[in-house]
Amino acid sequence: MRQTTLDQREKLPDALRILLEQYPRALWESHKNFDGLTRFWLERHLMFRHALAQWQDDTRGFLDKGRDARTHGQMTARIGGFLINELHGHHQIEDAHYFPVLSAAEQRLAHGFELLDGDHHALGGELQALTAAANAHLRRLSQGKDATDSAGAMLQRLEAFGGFLNRHLIDEEDLVVPVILHHALRF
Repeated sequence: MRQTTLDQREKLPDALRILLEQYPRALWESHKNFDGLTRFWLERHLMFRHALAQWQDDTRGFLDKGRDARTHGQMTARIGGFLINELHGHHQIEDAHYFPVLSAAEQRLAHGFELLDGDHHALGGELQALTAAANAHLRRLSQGKDATDSAGAMLQRLEAFGGFLNRHLIDEEDLVVPVILHHALRF
């Protein structure tokens, strides 16, 4: 039995990929039903990936002793706060507005939107743990203490979170965009 929880799955279950087979990624942007909102939504996902990579790179730079502690602390607070807050807001909009509309339009895939909603809850817990690690690291930095251990702990959280986030974003895109294209949905 294939696992469907975010921490165990390798891709969307085959039963949820039925429209993806009709509308593969390579055709999305050229499809007549691909609109500005869909492009914006995908760009938001790309922005999340870039922000996470930037935060990871900055933390690695600090650990490698090439990044100034003060500058690193400012970057951690800025990019970390941005990423965490934007992800929370993004998921709230999807859960409250987009997923119900998409689920109603393509009832065969309703379970997929429940799966993505479950991902959001799992990611919420991961975001809390990441926030706690970032705050602990920022406290060490603000106290002028050696923050190598707290940076390492934060980076470990960032890397684990990155795997969960990427899996979720790919699966969400693979489910959502084909439904939008198939049903010519406009939000």
